[in-house]
Amino acid sequence: MLFLGFSAGVPILLIFSTLGLWLNEAGVAKSSITFFSWAALGYSFKFVWAPLVDRLPVPVLTNLLGRRRAWMLISQLAIMGAIFLMSSVDPKAGVDSLTIMAYGAVLLGFSSATQDIVIDAYRIESADQDMQSMLSATYVAGYRIGMLTAGAGGLFLASYFGSTKELYSFSAWSNTYLVMILVMTIGVATTLIIKEPGQAQPEEHYSTQDYLRFFVLFLAVVTAFITTFSLSSELVATFKAYLTTVFSNQHLSGFIVGAFRMVLAIAGAYLTTRLLITLNVVNQSMVNGTYIEPVKDFFNRYGMSVAVLLLAVIGLYRISDIVLGVVANIFYQDMGFSKIEIATVSKTFGLFMTIAGGFLGGLMAIRWGVFKVLFLGAALSALTNLLFIVLANIGYDITWLYVTITMDNLSAGLASAAFIAFLSSLTNIKFTAVQYAIFSSLMTLLPKVFGGYSGGMVEAFGYSQFFIITTLIGLPILYLVYKVKPYIN
Repeated sequence: MLFLGFSAGVPILLIFSTLGLWLNEAGVAKSSITFFSWAALGYSFKFVWAPLVDRLPVPVLTNLLGRRRAWMLISQLAIMGAIFLMSSVDPKAGVDSLTIMAYGAVLLGFSSATQDIVIDAYRIESADQDMQSMLSATYVAGYRIGMLTAGAGGLFLASYFGSTKELYSFSAWSNTYLVMILVMTIGVATTLIIKEPGQAQPEEHYSTQDYLRFFVLFLAVVTAFITTFSLSSELVATFKAYLTTVFSNQHLSGFIVGAFRMVLAIAGAYLTTRLLITLNVVNQSMVNGTYIEPVKDFFNRYGMSVAVLLLAVIGLYRISDIVLGVVANIFYQDMGFSKIEIATVSKTFGLFMTIAGGFLGGLMAIRWGVFKVLFLGAALSALTNLLFIVLANIGYDITWLYVTITMDNLSAGLASAAFIAFLSSLTNIKFTAVQYAIFSSLMTLLPKVFGGYSGGMVEAFGYSQFFIITTLIGLPILYLVYKVKPYIN
């Protein structure tokens, strides 16, 4: 689990902060850089194809390796392919190269989220319940080490190979990403060495035709989402021009139109799903057992009003720190900090502060209960954003950077520990995998959508105003957490 956690932790920062610094050095606009954070939306929609990964056998490989290891290997090879694609294009070369880079980032996010799905299933199935906490702790430790390797390690490598903000070098960043492909072989080797868990077979057995029809349904839904999103471009362009005239604010209009376009694409995917189910293109009982029953169970246990309130807390709890985190590395670089300083303070030192915060949050939750720590974590996650305003006004100051990173990462670790305990308490053991996938997907969906616009907000308002906004959007969460107090174990 340590090595699998490591394999899962490497890709995420190659989409977020490390890629952000690469694009920033290449001279890409901040508004475009933060749009790349949407490439990680695969983590937020992984519940859509999690049942597909859970049930669909991989030709040849499933017989050779088993259900879990086959999908694990496929996802890891896809991750390596995506990283290679990103390493082969220079984002400074033009719009076409930037588009290819975006495709590579999306593939990386999708492949990495798939690997997470399989590793979660493997962890649950490979040991008894009394070993799960040990496996989870080891997995998280490996995950953090993987993030450190891709984050701090990636910045050290790019600097070593000779790229700076003043003197950009494509070959330095390309070589850095190629090294990350070699790093991913640790996960591949682990997959080939470990044993397939004994409980990996699904309870229900369907025919090959049922599996193929289920796969067709998935492809049709994805195609409908992409097609609706693409065809709506002219409509939303007209709508954006109208809103810009009304609000006299291009960035606000862009956000409203972008959110509308996303909702429209989701609606198109939903209608396609309903149509295909009505036409019996897919096995109805397979769809019910996979998607419908876990959702119905959650709403039946809590009731509609309480369930909606709980989902609101899940979807908004981390919005303050995730939206800020999208531009954090770019902010540090604009303040004059070098990649080495960012890697040392933000990545390495920050990692230990996050782990310390998680340990502290766990102890506090045991002593005072999950609710108090959940509430405290929400308050601190929002209020520590104000420290970034001070840093923005001071400018380059390594001492204040340490202070900011210490407080921000401690509060993030503390909040995460309580939040994971909160999510776990909401799941029904009968539907643990699917329900937890839904919760963890919803947890990052809205924050990442908002995060995609963070670069535009910085360009429109400046860093200080942006940090005030991220603080304010975190404060209403305190009220929502207070409202769900009776339902927190």
